Parts: sequence; structure tokens; C-alpha cells
Amino acid sequence: MPKVSTTADYAARDASIAINSYTTVLRRPRVPHDIFATYWRDVHGPLCSRIPGLGWYVQNHLDREQDAHLWPAIDGIAAFADYELDGGVEIGFASKADQAVFNAASPILFADEQNMFAATVAYALPSGSRTLVDRVPDPVPNGDDGLDRIHVHLGARGSDAAAFGAAMTGFAETLAADPSVLKLRLHLPDRYDNAEPAPPAPNVDHAVPADRTLIAILDLAFETPLARRHVLESETFLAAYRAQTGQVAHASAFAVSGVYTYVRDGQMTTAGLRGSRAAQLIERLGANNQVADDVRGMIATGVVR
Repeated sequence: MPKVSTTADYAARDASIAINSYTTVLRRPRVPHDIFATYWRDVHGPLCSRIPGLGWYVQNHLDREQDAHLWPAIDGIAAFADYELDGGVEIGFASKADQAVFNAASPILFADEQNMFAATVAYALPSGSRTLVDRVPDPVPNGDDGLDRIHVHLGARGSDAAAFGAAMTGFAETLAADPSVLKLRLHLPDRYDNAEPAPPAPNVDHAVPADRTLIAILDLAFETPLARRHVLESETFLAAYRAQTGQVAHASAFAVSGVYTYVRDGQMTTAGLRGSRAAQLIERLGANNQVADDVRGMIATGVVR
């Protein structure tokens, strides 16, 4: 499957996720990154994938080592202070009823977070997220697909959520119109309330400072870093970005090292069923028997059909 399409736009395939959440994650400081990433991908990931009601589950692993040229600095918009992340997670549902089923069963999942996460913050998107453009054919990426991907977190300057959301929507639409932008998914979550910490995971921090209670997140993909720099240094982009200073106070960008899809449209992927690395091995060796219905059924239920 080609990495990108020059003609097709697959944005509509995400519309089935009516309710969504975006969770920022920070690993425990004394857990080595490779252990953290392996556990998250191959232990926590398959556990989450089996929680009933789930319609959509994607881990975005973030790379702290990539340089600072991810997003332009302009006067009037500062980086968030003391903001480091190791990932961003989407957990979504087709309906409120499905979300309620998931929530009732989720304690078994959230009890696992303390093994690897120091902090997790679940921003609620009760009306879902919006994919403005997606020229990446693969609906279930599992790893580094070679594209240049970043997540940009933008913090509101004031308290008017409606005005901030409208500004971020217009800004995203301008950016998505550039043909070098291969993907743009916009998250406009509800204002986070520290009085109701989420997710309810024990022994994990869920509080945020005031400047990160009302945010927007841009999930962006470009063919290469050079393509990204070309777009973000263009006068069209810079003019649109400078126009946001009345609504945006802070911006921080994070490089994505890999995208791992465990559930889509209510169905577990091979990564969700077997773990991310096992799924990569199955694909690399062309092990068709491992993705056949009889094997999948046996792994999922323990019953040979």
C-alpha cells in the first residue's frame, strides 16, 4: 500500500467515531523509554483493545529527541512551560451507549496505568474530532510509516471556548488547504476540569496548570521534514498563524515516532489482538494463517473452531 495518495482523500472514514477523547501521557521518570514503549504497545495496548464498547483506539508515540524546528516561534505565542510528553492517545466510541459500556468495564484498564505512566490527562471530545484531510491510504498504521508527523498543542489566551474553537477551526481549514499537508485532524476538547480528574487511574497524576485547561490539538502529517518546513515558513501560513495571537497564548509541538492502531470501527486490529510487535512480525513474514478467522477466533476466545 502506498504511503500517500495524490488524488484520494480518506478523511470521511473517521466520521464513525461520534465521541472521542485525547489523552496526553507522560512516562514514569525511572522507567527507561524502551521499556515504557514496549509495555505500552504490547501489554497495555492489547488490554485496552479488549474493553467492551470501544470503537477506536490509537496510540501516538512522541519523540523527545527531535529538534526544535517542528513549529515556528512567533511574537505573542509562547511555548507551554515545563511541558514534556511521551504520547497522545485517542479513545473513541460510536455512541454514548458504547461509551457507557466501556466506562463500566474500564477500572481493569486504568489500574494498569500506574505501571508506566506518571501523568495522564484525558481531554473529552463529546462531539468527536474532525479529520479535515487524510491522504494516507492505510487506515490502521502500526509503527513508523516514514511520514513526518507532529502533534501541535495550542492553548487559549482567554476563557471564551466558542471563540477559541472558531479561530482554531478556521486556522485548521487554512492549513489543510495546502496540498503538502497530507493529514490534518483537529481536536477541540471541552475545557478540562481539575476538580473532576480524568481518566480515573489510581496513583497517576491527572492535574493540569491553568494554561492547559482549554486547548486545541492539531494532528499533522507531511511527506518529509523539508515539506513541513516549506509549508510552515510560507507567507500564507505565517499570516494565518499570526492572526491567531488574539486567541492563542501558547503552542508546543511534539514529533510523532510511531502511530499504532489497535481498534478501528469497533474491530480489533492484529496489533490489538496480538500486540504491536507481534503484528509487525506477522506482516513482515507474510504469515497469512495468523490473520485467518480460525486463528483470530482462537486467540480471542481460546476456542478452536
